[in-house]
Amino acid sequence: MNFNLTQIPDRKTKPRQSGITMVMDKGLSVEEAKNFMSVAYPHVDIVKLGFGTSYITPNLREKLEVYKSYNVPVYFGGTLFEAFLIRNQFEDYIQACKDYGIEYMEVSDGSITIPHNEKCGYIEKLTKYGTVLSEVGSKDATHIIPPYKWIELMKAELEAGSSYVIAEAREAGNVGIYRGSGEVREGLVQEILTQIPGDKIIWEAPQKAQQLYFIGILGCNVNLGNISPSEIIALEAMRIGLRGDTFDLYLKK
Repeated sequence: MNFNLTQIPDRKTKPRQSGITMVMDKGLSVEEAKNFMSVAYPHVDIVKLGFGTSYITPNLREKLEVYKSYNVPVYFGGTLFEAFLIRNQFEDYIQACKDYGIEYMEVSDGSITIPHNEKCGYIEKLTKYGTVLSEVGSKDATHIIPPYKWIELMKAELEAGSSYVIAEAREAGNVGIYRGSGEVREGLVQEILTQIPGDKIIWEAPQKAQQLYFIGILGCNVNLGNISPSEIIALEAMRIGLRGDTFDLYLKK
C-alpha cells in the first residue's frame, strides 16, 4: 500500500476464496479494459461480461486477452447461458466457452423457467469444464421467492457442484434480495445466512448502500458482485474503513 496505517482490517489476498469482488463489464472497449485493469486489477477477482453483451462485443478475443494477462478470470453472463438453453443449444454453449478459453460459467434461470433438478443437472455437467457459479432468484420483481425456498435452492446448487451461489439483484439492484427501491430485504438475508455459509454466496450489490450493508454484517471479506468498473477503488476503500461510511468500523475505541 502507499502509506503506513494501523488498524486496517486484514483483506484476503488473491487468489481469494472469500472477499471476492465480481465486476460487471457491460461493454468496455479493449482500451477501456486495459485502463481499468491497470488501476484495479489487485482488487478484481472475477469479471462478468454482463447478460448477453459478449455476443455483440467487438474484438472480444482481444479483450479477453487483456483480462487473462492480469490473471483475472472472465465469464459470460447467465442470460447468455439461458439464451443458448432456450434454443436447445447447450452443447454449443459449452463449445463457445471452450473456443474463447472461458473457464468460469454461470448457470441461471432468471429469465426462463428451468425445473430445478434440470438446472442442477446443468451445473453438474459444467463442472467437468470449469468453475461453476449459479444464480438464485428471479429478474421478475413480481416473483417473490420465500426465504425457505432460497435456502433450499442454494443448498441444492452447491451440492450439485457450484463453487458459489449468486444472490440475484440485476444490474440495477432492485429485485431478488432487494425491494424495488433498492432497500435490502434484511429478513431474507439474515435467514439465508442461518443455513448457507456467507463465504459461499456472492451478493449482487451494485449500489453503495447495498455494499455498505453487507460489509457491515459480514465484514471486509464479504463476496460482492455486479460492481461497476468505475467503483472498484471506492469499494475497496470502503471495505477497509477508508471511506466515511465505514470509517469507524475498525478503529479501536
